[in-house]
Amino acid sequence: MSTSTRPNPTIRRKLIEVSLPLDEINAASAKEKSIRHGHPSTLHLWWARRPLAACRAVLFAQLVDDPSAWSDRFPTEEAQEAERNRLHDVIRAMVPWDASGNETILNAARWEIARSVAWNIGEEPPPREDGEAILRYLQEKAPPVYDPFSGGGSIPLEAQRLGLRAYGSDLNPVAVLIGKALVEIPPKFAGQAPVNSDARAQAARGGAWQGRGAQGLAEDVRYYGKWMRNEAEKRIGHLYPKATLPDGSEATVIAWLWARTVRSPDPVAKGTMVPLVSSFMLSTKEGKKAWVEIVHDANAPDGWRFEVKTGELSPEEETRLKKGTIGRSRGGVCALTGSAMPFSYIRQEGKNSRLGTRLMAVVAEGQRGRIYLSPTDTQENIARFSPPEAPQGEISHWPGRTNVVEYGLTTFASLFTPRQLVALTTFSDLVTKAREKALQDAVIAGRSTNVTPLHEGGTGATAYADAVATYMALSNGKIANTGSSITSWMSDRGAFRETFARQAIPMTWDFAETNPLADGGGSFAAAIEKGAMVIGALPSRGEASVFSSQANMIDFKKGSSLISSDPPYYDNISYADLSDFFYVWLKNSLNNIWPALFRRLVTPKKEELIANPYRHGNKIKAENFFMSGMEGVLEALRMVSVETEPLTIYYAFKQSETAEDGVTSAGWASFLQAIFESGLMIDGTWPVRTESPGRLIGKGSNALASSIVLVCRSRPETSETVTRSDFLRTLRRELPAARERLRADKVSPVDMPQSIIGPGMGIFTRYASVLEDDDSGMSVRTALALINRVWEEIENALDAEFDPETQVALAWYASHGFDTRPSGELITLANAKNISLSSLFQSEVFLDRRGKAQLTPRENLPAGWSPQTDGTLTVWECVQHVARTLEAKEGGQEAAARLVAGMGGKTEAARALAYRLFQIATDKGWSAEALVYNALADEWPTLESLASEIPNPVASPVAEETPRLL
Repeated sequence: MSTSTRPNPTIRRKLIEVSLPLDEINAASAKEKSIRHGHPSTLHLWWARRPLAACRAVLFAQLVDDPSAWSDRFPTEEAQEAERNRLHDVIRAMVPWDASGNETILNAARWEIARSVAWNIGEEPPPREDGEAILRYLQEKAPPVYDPFSGGGSIPLEAQRLGLRAYGSDLNPVAVLIGKALVEIPPKFAGQAPVNSDARAQAARGGAWQGRGAQGLAEDVRYYGKWMRNEAEKRIGHLYPKATLPDGSEATVIAWLWARTVRSPDPVAKGTMVPLVSSFMLSTKEGKKAWVEIVHDANAPDGWRFEVKTGELSPEEETRLKKGTIGRSRGGVCALTGSAMPFSYIRQEGKNSRLGTRLMAVVAEGQRGRIYLSPTDTQENIARFSPPEAPQGEISHWPGRTNVVEYGLTTFASLFTPRQLVALTTFSDLVTKAREKALQDAVIAGRSTNVTPLHEGGTGATAYADAVATYMALSNGKIANTGSSITSWMSDRGAFRETFARQAIPMTWDFAETNPLADGGGSFAAAIEKGAMVIGALPSRGEASVFSSQANMIDFKKGSSLISSDPPYYDNISYADLSDFFYVWLKNSLNNIWPALFRRLVTPKKEELIANPYRHGNKIKAENFFMSGMEGVLEALRMVSVETEPLTIYYAFKQSETAEDGVTSAGWASFLQAIFESGLMIDGTWPVRTESPGRLIGKGSNALASSIVLVCRSRPETSETVTRSDFLRTLRRELPAARERLRADKVSPVDMPQSIIGPGMGIFTRYASVLEDDDSGMSVRTALALINRVWEEIENALDAEFDPETQVALAWYASHGFDTRPSGELITLANAKNISLSSLFQSEVFLDRRGKAQLTPRENLPAGWSPQTDGTLTVWECVQHVARTLEAKEGGQEAAARLVAGMGGKTEAARALAYRLFQIATDKGWSAEALVYNALADEWPTLESLASEIPNPVASPVAEETPRLL
């Protein structure tokens, strides 16, 4: 890797170290989760992928200089802010999913990167309009991007999209294969026409290939995937019979819904196998209710059978049916006698291989939607046969993550029914046949006959056939994810819940078996089409490589790469244990195509950098392993990192990682400690959300809050050592300005607690050490507690700047919210602020409840209120009235903006109060209130902008009468 730099280059601040349009990045990241067609995540599953929008924005801001770094070009603060806003607009344009294939938008972003690269080496960038020249310039002179924990490939892919050289590595071979499929393989065959016989016939008729990028490869994936599907139907189609409908016609089966069974421990049941069903509801859609009932039938096996019913249900009946016969906490219930079947009993039966299955229902494709049918002997018996020989591999047990082991499902093959195993082994075997056909066609199409395989860097017919086979095998992996006995049925959607709906292999009691030969969800045809859509939309250009490596064994030149990485998150996900589920099938198909990746029986685990207490013996040993390993990796990355740009590191932060005292859990604190010990200093933290603020607040403390993007640089060797008192003084001096900068950047209240950690940890990590009173070094955990304490001090100090009425209201709200309390408590607060009780009532901030008092609820505020006509205007009223007007039926932005326009000098104080109220509501667990203030703070800049365009603000037009409580 080479990068054009000057000797002793000037270190300039990057945009990411100063400012980001966080709201727009977060909005695009959250929206991206709903994108399915063509999104790279649909090629093959990987856990906890970072949003492409966030990766794109972070890489851009990591490379582009902040305007303040060029005071000669932008000499005033106004000029710098204007240029910063222009760069923000570039980010806003490029983060939406629709922009990922828009060359005009992407070229504008590439030019900005090229400009910063050029200015730093004393050059000028290529012309804005010359996209090819910009790409050549970036490939030659911009630092290559390297992610040593590349996982699902988001960071290398977005580096490639921005025109940069892209490198990634991972210890896990499944992750490496996904990365190769996304960034390394497509450029090798970009611009080439498909080789299949249909495409050649069209070309012979004079149809010139007009595709771009890897669209030719995508077309061949479609063609050979269709061939595989048709060939599979010839071999195993008889195992997937159509369903007979009530009118005698036939329909394709979408799913077979099965229930596991266990022998009843109740002697009255006489050893009968009874069903374990989590819910008897098959469809909960209004007007389309369907459910299963157990019918006693002496002629049926064990004296009972399932029967499907449709029609209307009372709420009580539906609630009963949803309970099924087994729950998460209550264990099981014998469906015949009602006796309890504890989990301990069911686990033991499972370990003794005494769990069975019964077909519960058949789901067919009707002309107007799903048709739910009772099971038949034919449909059930055709699926019962001895399982074929299949890839094995033991499932590593981590309680809570791989609970299937506790029920006797100890191998990956045991997670599949015999019919599912036949399907997967058939498609796996056909990968080799499809490769042979692709090779023959590639030679006929005139591709090079060079026999160098793909894994050795080949680009001829042999390598092309290897590439086609790789995508075929990945498609088989996709149907394994929806085609195991862990897959379940979502009664609210009428669709499959895949095996890895969460980052675990949980036990399921009733499961859904897909039809891999159909055309809908869970089928091989659907997997192929999704994969082809991804391939055809990939950047497919530039230098790129993803390889297998431990992150602490980097073999790159010192100071050669731009580092952006998404490392493992302490103990959140056991990637190696989970990915074995796919590895055993990929190995079966690709062992000869990617021999280095699939040389082991299972994925490597001993070296995996996570804190797994079951792998390392206990929690303390697991944490020590993680700490020492992560510190070593970060130190290596610091050495490899190019000197002129900061490193960026992602951390998946959970709300539950913050304790009541503001001190974070072992995972977050350990991660920051490793950063500090490696010689890095933190220059910023940016919360990147993949959930909407409303969902986060509503879900509460267990929600995955965000990925915290940490911006780091090497700590100078000349860094000084200071005392605890010095550290606190510096925090109190610098955090207020940092707080205002974050608010100026429109950082939402929900993101402020994590954003403020950046400046705080920046202060802590700039020092070689912070000494405690006993001369021991301060830990990161202690530093975090002090940062939170100083931030709280700053917030409390700002409270004193509000008018007395607002100060009293704020203190009351922090204790009681909008509850009614004795007036004596209000008198105490009023005396402390030197304001009379009557003034608080006259201001209409409080309601007089005759011996009791209450903050005036928003729903009781008068319509038509105007700050210009209020004789005792308070900041509290400004906030509450604007919040009410935004939500009012006849209110909205324009009406709220009129209120803001009439506030005069109280505008900024009102916005600050909204932030403060959000924090209080969050700390109290008042989700609905927190949502109101977060939305208000987010909306405030827009309201101010609209307000500036109102020449003569008047009262709000919201004039409906609102009752007042006197």
